[in-house]
Amino acid sequence: MTDPEAPIRLLIVDDHPVVRDGIKGLFAGDPDFEVVGEAADGREAVSRTEVFRPDVVLMDLRMPVLGGVDATREIVNRGLGASVLILTTFDTESDVLPAIEAGATGYLLKDTPRDEVRRAVRAAAAGESVLSPPIAKQLLGQVRHPVRDTLSERELEILLLVARGATNKKVAAELFISEATVKTHLLHIYEKLGVNDRAAAVGAGYERGLLSPGGAS
Repeated sequence: MTDPEAPIRLLIVDDHPVVRDGIKGLFAGDPDFEVVGEAADGREAVSRTEVFRPDVVLMDLRMPVLGGVDATREIVNRGLGASVLILTTFDTESDVLPAIEAGATGYLLKDTPRDEVRRAVRAAAAGESVLSPPIAKQLLGQVRHPVRDTLSERELEILLLVARGATNKKVAAELFISEATVKTHLLHIYEKLGVNDRAAAVGAGYERGLLSPGGAS
């Protein structure tokens, strides 16, 4: 903000009107904040950020027309001057990382206490990063134990073939190894991904970005 005495200007983005009303209620009566607009999807979020020039955009993730990640990226890339603070119920790695990579200043869960939300908004307006404790813990764990680094190239090859529906026999034939070796690699994959079976391993592979929907790793 250019004027430190001026209220922090907020744009609230969520596709549920009741949720938007609830978020507005967090700031009602507090002279430090001013809700200057609302948006029901990511496309509206971008256009209304351009019109209203908020200091902070409180952005939901999963919305029609344009999702929160893409809207965040567009607001940041267009240099609209707002800090984007994600406020959502989704806390999986596959939700968090893309939002941060898109340029979000922070990531809060909707069960965050109201005082913490207001503190987070103040921090975001000042250009500081803020994360809910569960999100911070998750990101720290990802940095300390990145799965892509712990899975070997052979294990990634096997995970990809399994994701394509290959049996152990077919994987063995494809990679010119024995079925026993395939089973051993699968056990290592399960351990590293923290799962117990093939389906869960494939699901974890997609969630953690080891596999893509197009079938390539």
